[in-house]
This record gives sequence, C-alpha cells and structure tokens, in this order.
Amino acid sequence: MKNWLCITVLLAGVISGCGPKAFVKGQYDDDVERTNLLTDKWSETDMQQAVKDLVSSAMAHPAISSAKRPPVLMVTRLQNKTSEHVDTQSITDMMTVELMKSGKVSFVDKAAREDIAEEYEYQDSGMVSRETQKTKGGQTGADFIMNGRLDSIVQEAGKDKTVYYKLTMNMTNLKSGVIVWTDQKQMRKQFKKKRVGG
Repeated sequence: MKNWLCITVLLAGVISGCGPKAFVKGQYDDDVERTNLLTDKWSETDMQQAVKDLVSSAMAHPAISSAKRPPVLMVTRLQNKTSEHVDTQSITDMMTVELMKSGKVSFVDKAAREDIAEEYEYQDSGMVSRETQKTKGGQTGADFIMNGRLDSIVQEAGKDKTVYYKLTMNMTNLKSGVIVWTDQKQMRKQFKKKRVGG
C-alpha cells in the first residue's frame, strides 16, 4: 500500500510537470530596439530596421529634400505577400511617424475621410456657429501616394532554416502618376532547429 502511494504521488508530479505551461513572470525591456530573434517570424526588430533605412532613403530624395514646401503624402496600402500574418498597418504607421518627425513632410489621413465627410454634414446642419464652421472644398490635396509590398522566401534544409524578407516602398506623384522614389530593404535571418524538451 505504501509503495502504491509513492507511485501515485510520483505519477501525479510527472503529469503535472508535463501539463500546459503559461508565461506568468515578465519584465519590461528597457531597450525596445534590442535585436529580437526569439522566433523565425517577422519581428519588431525587422520592422524597425526596415523603416529606419527606408525613411532615410526617402528623406534624401530630391522630391522631399529639395522641395520648396513640405510635400503632402498619403499612405494607401502595404501588401503582405508573406505566408505570415503581419500587421502591415504598424509598418506604415511607423514610417508615417518617422517621416513626420523630420518636419519635412505632411500627411493626409485617408482612413479619416469618412469621419471628415460626416463632420462636414453635421457642421452644415445649423448646429455649429458660422464662425467655426468648416465647409467643403478647403482640404489640402496629397502630392504623393506611398504604398508598398512585403515579400518573404523561406528555405529549410535539414536543421538549417533561412527566412528572407524584402520590404519595397514606392512614392508616386499624384498629378503625373509617375513613381518618383522607390527603394527596398532586404534582410535574411538564419536559424537552427533544436530539440525542445517537453
């Protein structure tokens, strides 16, 4: 009986040790730009490096650097052509923030257009004073449209795996339809498969 009790306790310990695990202890990382290669997926490090290089390239182009006034940009879409779920909105948001910080460009918000149209209707309803009312026809038009695409190639051979990413961004002159700037950021990450204990 005593032996059976010991075996039961031992088995209970083994079973509980192999049960589902949860991340229960964490801490803030003081350096959000520290390289993150925790997994083989698109990470914030990839986004930060790509955006930094592409923003520098765009800022150096004469369409921005030699402009007599800050050109007005509009970001339309960033296509995700990878096999991963990547939040492309975060990439374009980061590009917008970094470009705006320079003070050399302005942006119009395509996503806000529906809200703006509704606000025009409200302000024209008689509920808003004439002194503060905003009417249609006063918005600033965009000079350039920015869009792009994120591609990836994954290769595996034995225990080795490489993940290649290419982020391409374009800036198109809205009046002429001509692409005035385009650049790409390429990166390749290497991983080795390792047996994980359970």
